[in-house]
Amino acid sequence: MATIESPAEARPYEHLVLDFLAYLEFERGLSRNTLEAYRSDLFQFGRFLEGRGADAVSATAADVGDFLAYLAEGNGRPASSPATIHRKAACLRSFYRHLRRESIRESDPTATISGPRRGRKLPRVLNRAEVQKLLEQPRGTAPTALRDRALLELMYACGLRASEAIGIEVSDIDLELAVLRARGKGSKERVVPIGRAAIQAVRIYLERGRPALVHGGIVAQLFVNFRGEPLTRQGLYKIVRRHATSAGLADRMSPHTLRHTFATHLLAGGCDLRSVQEMLGHADVATTQLYTHLSSDRLKDVYFKAHPRATA
Repeated sequence: MATIESPAEARPYEHLVLDFLAYLEFERGLSRNTLEAYRSDLFQFGRFLEGRGADAVSATAADVGDFLAYLAEGNGRPASSPATIHRKAACLRSFYRHLRRESIRESDPTATISGPRRGRKLPRVLNRAEVQKLLEQPRGTAPTALRDRALLELMYACGLRASEAIGIEVSDIDLELAVLRARGKGSKERVVPIGRAAIQAVRIYLERGRPALVHGGIVAQLFVNFRGEPLTRQGLYKIVRRHATSAGLADRMSPHTLRHTFATHLLAGGCDLRSVQEMLGHADVATTQLYTHLSSDRLKDVYFKAHPRATA
């Protein structure tokens, strides 16, 4: 069985591509140039599939292989360079991983693509001083400032993805037990400890900030916008970028950077790999192992320290 029955199957190819690009921009923080290259690559693949009477949901491994062969052979056009084919193959892998995460596909037609893969790029992380500077940016007692402070503290304290942060409900947090229930990929839930600084920021937001934003309305989500509606992924991205710019870190981070930093600082502080894997919600420990290189090579100044803001 190649696909999962889902209302998403009816969505045009263009919508699937735009949703994927939004994910790359707001959760992965990819540059505009990279997003435009991926957009061009995916629409080229879409035209190729259309010529075969196929689409992204029904495409097979043979369709993907034939597309890459078509690029290499040229077929009356200049043949693509190996580097270009490598980039397009990487784009398709990422695209189909996204479709599987969203339960639009069950199988991955790019899983059997052969050819050398480049080494995985290490994610950017912030050092302790940069984290401190970022978290100090939401100033004052305005409801939105209290919200932003709680949001940034919680994302760093718990290693949350952007989608997880906006999906948190008030009932998901137990400030007395200092734990948070996060809903990750595939609707999987996990429990993550919350550090002292984040608990304090969330408590103040709940007492003084959120009531003024919801205007007496009933909203399940913890984080809301100035209209009292649940915060969107785009809204979260703007909040993070605004404070990153104020802290002089605009070129260093995206919302996902706080998640990378959370994992790296914990490992650098001596936390065991399996515990970090559990807190991040990684299905495979190999994904978490990426951060061990960061902790040894780039964050030696915090090597023997635990999460900087988690102590009592």
